[in-house]
Amino acid sequence: MRKFLIGAAALAALSWSLPATAQDSSVKGGPFWQANRIYVEDGQFENYMDWLTKTWAANQEFAKSQGWLLEYHILNSVNPRDGEPNVILLTRFNDFPSAAEADRRGALINQRMQQTDKSADAASGDRTKMRKLMGSALYVEMIKR
Repeated sequence: MRKFLIGAAALAALSWSLPATAQDSSVKGGPFWQANRIYVEDGQFENYMDWLTKTWAANQEFAKSQGWLLEYHILNSVNPRDGEPNVILLTRFNDFPSAAEADRRGALINQRMQQTDKSADAASGDRTKMRKLMGSALYVEMIKR
C-alpha cells in the first residue's frame, strides 16, 4: 500500500493540474478516488469476501480513524465482461502523504497487523489463490464552485 501511495502521489502531481485560468473554472478539484480492479478466481468469492470484510475492512476503518481516508467501498460487478474485474475496491481520500508520512503509516499498519513489509508482501502473494490484481485507476472528484 505504501509503495502505491508514493507512486500515486507522484503520478497525480505530474498528471493533474489545472491551467492558470482555473479560477474561472466552474469546478475545482476535490477528494481523490482510487479504484482497485480485482478478478476473484472461480470458487474463491466467499473466501475473498471473508478476507475483505475482516482484514481489509478493519485496516480501512483504522485508516479512517487516523484521518487518512474518508470512506471505502467493496463493489461487485453484476455482469462483468470477459477480461473485466468482478470486484472493485474503492477508497476516497483528500490528499497524498509525503514519502516520510507514507513510511510512518506503513509502519503503523505493520505494527497493527503484527507483520513486516516482507511478510505483508508474502501474504499478498498467497492471496493470488483467491484473486488477481488487474490494476487500479485514480480519479479526482470535480466539485462545483
